Amino acid sequence: MSYLEATNDLYKQAALTPDVGLCCTTNPVWQLPGLTIPTIMQEMNYGCGSTVSASDLVNNPKVLYVGVGGGMELLQFAYFSRQKGGVIGVDVVDEMLEASRRNFKIAEKENPWFNSNFVSLKKGSALDLPIENESIDVAAQNCLFNIFKAEDLKKAVKEMYRVLKPHGRLVMSDPVCEQPMNEVLRNDDRLRALCLSGSIPIKEYVKVLTDAGFGTIEIRARKSYRVLSPNHYPTDELIHIESIEIAAIKDPMPEDGPCVFTGKTAIYYGGEPYLDDKKGHILVQNQPLAVCDKTAAALAKVSEDIHISESSWHYDGGGCC
Repeated sequence: MSYLEATNDLYKQAALTPDVGLCCTTNPVWQLPGLTIPTIMQEMNYGCGSTVSASDLVNNPKVLYVGVGGGMELLQFAYFSRQKGGVIGVDVVDEMLEASRRNFKIAEKENPWFNSNFVSLKKGSALDLPIENESIDVAAQNCLFNIFKAEDLKKAVKEMYRVLKPHGRLVMSDPVCEQPMNEVLRNDDRLRALCLSGSIPIKEYVKVLTDAGFGTIEIRARKSYRVLSPNHYPTDELIHIESIEIAAIKDPMPEDGPCVFTGKTAIYYGGEPYLDDKKGHILVQNQPLAVCDKTAAALAKVSEDIHISESSWHYDGGGCC
């Protein structure tokens, strides 16, 4: 049995018998006017963060969500679109698709605005999406891609890039880990399926995205997720796993490389009312400007009167690029 078959079998069982906290953290559920998340959807929330942001969902976007879980984030996306087929859910596990269909019927009873036809469910693999080229405005996945081994991760990201329209965005939540993991952990198919042993460092994750062609990367959140301790797992040291929420935007790749936002800011404190670096960045005196890491490094060389903050790993828009 391959690691992907082991993963599919685990989530088949999770669809048949909901397993609260199966692999991922329990996050606060969105509280929005008129939105009720059925209890069964909350119990089947197999994610490690959130991929739903109102700022991504303006102008009736066509949304793709890969790895449907119990349908919770599909319902949340539908809250913003409210149109037939406005949200597409793709999953390779038949039982998970059927569980989502049942859960949508419950959601209809609890949400007068919701109709199941707002969501179109399709069987398909993240490695070969049944979606047309450049037909999606917002694509999302939650705690899925970390399961993939290196070559499959590249395939999954390239598939998302393929289906996105120009300037579309891929919004994700996934575990990451800065520490090395031993081969026993890496090759344990169940631990990988449980979103524990497939995590890679953030820089490697970002490189996969930029290698696929995404010109802008936003790290929106970074938080503690799990530990692998020697008394519970085959490791000699304590390994700390975090989860990140990240958006990759299908912007043209800048000539000097991608813009990667990790939550840095620049503040000019010199004697003039503002500083203009003649490259499109104007810093008003003592006003913080969000900057990508590339711009932060360049501004640090422009003037000694600029304070560059450390990465906060939280970026919510605006800024230099």
